[in-house]
Amino acid sequence: MANRMWGGRFSSGPDELMEEINASIDFDKRFYRQDIEASKAHCQMLAARGIIPQADAEQILAGLDEIAREIEAGDFTFSRALEDIHMNVEARLAELIGDAAGRLHTARSRNDQVATDFRLYVRDAIDHITGQIEALMRALAEKAREHHAVVMPGFTHLQVAQPVTFGHHLLAYVEMFHRDAGRFEDARKRVNESPLGAAALAGTGFPIDREMTARALGFSAPMRNSIDAVSARDFVLETLAAAAICATHLSRFAEELVIWSSAQFDFIRLSDRFTTGSSIMPQKRNPDAAELIRAKAGRVIGALVALMVVMKGLPLAYSKDMQEDKEPAFDALDTLSLALEVMRGMVTDMEPNREAMRAAAATGFSTATDLADWLVRELNMPFRQAHHVTGRLVALAEEKDVDLPDLSLEEMQAAEPRITADVFSVLGVENSVASRKSFGGTAPENVKSMAEWWLQRLGAERT
Repeated sequence: MANRMWGGRFSSGPDELMEEINASIDFDKRFYRQDIEASKAHCQMLAARGIIPQADAEQILAGLDEIAREIEAGDFTFSRALEDIHMNVEARLAELIGDAAGRLHTARSRNDQVATDFRLYVRDAIDHITGQIEALMRALAEKAREHHAVVMPGFTHLQVAQPVTFGHHLLAYVEMFHRDAGRFEDARKRVNESPLGAAALAGTGFPIDREMTARALGFSAPMRNSIDAVSARDFVLETLAAAAICATHLSRFAEELVIWSSAQFDFIRLSDRFTTGSSIMPQKRNPDAAELIRAKAGRVIGALVALMVVMKGLPLAYSKDMQEDKEPAFDALDTLSLALEVMRGMVTDMEPNREAMRAAAATGFSTATDLADWLVRELNMPFRQAHHVTGRLVALAEEKDVDLPDLSLEEMQAAEPRITADVFSVLGVENSVASRKSFGGTAPENVKSMAEWWLQRLGAERT
């Protein structure tokens, strides 16, 4: 039997395999709110322009509201034979109000319909995810303020480099996630243009008002080219690119949580809320939530790559290949949303092991740079010479199996006779971090001030 929604050209129905590959209702039914809202805006515009009778428009609007209620109540039966959310809604509308339902599709196509629904959906997802990023930033800033003076090792190449504070390290992620939020906000501007009224690809001969439907749906403007309106999916690509970068940042932080919570580091403690045990080893507390965030970044990155591969060879305008844009996007945005919420929970939950962090910060000759800087400041020594002198002292300390502060003044003076006892004032880790007062530095007073600045800014953005 021909599909009654488009079957005039066809004398028989599709093969079962064709139905299997063609149907998208299993995943695009999550568009139902956006599809119904866009249909209502289109209907109101058609009536306002005298394209359809007002009486029919009122029946259509009432029928669409009833369909929304049915779907939300779980009373709506989705049919794979009707392919997608658009045809499912239209078929049910015909059952509810009769022939008047057929007027709704005047001056539009499923091509501009799906593009409109998808933009509305992505816009909603961006707003939700941006709010989650800001909530994570607040959690990080609160934890940074609380632990602004807790000393820990800063690493390069995963080797102890210089002492920093735990709060300073956490604020680095606040900066990263702030840029992520900015990327989503930038993407939203380009998402927020209306394809509705572009029809199949060439526009329509009906006297429609695209400005009216754009305003009704909260778009900034209608898209200027009808071909671009139905064929563009770079709004999804850009959103997925922002999601992939954000997921990468989450993965980097998750990796640090895995390392920090290991017995070898013991920098942080995670409670039972975000860890699991072992089926055979009763002593284990595994950071599974962090590990899963680390892994899920691959799914988000993969969604971006998958859609780029789908789009790279498509001529204008619409091709059915573009049906493959939704599942990876849905999965990626859902995955990122979950990962953000779990990471916020772990940040709120974790507590630093101050003693272990400080002890690690004092290893690996972490104050060597402070010694070199002291030689430059106090002895007016060129930095390269100071670097050389410090390197000799590090080699001596390594040979004696002690740290730099454990060398005697006489041993230091053997390398540079002008060194005085004042040098020991810069060699402790607390002295080291306290001296880093340059803007953006790790000095505890800097960290506390910056954490409070972020909390004030995020509080203002939230309201």
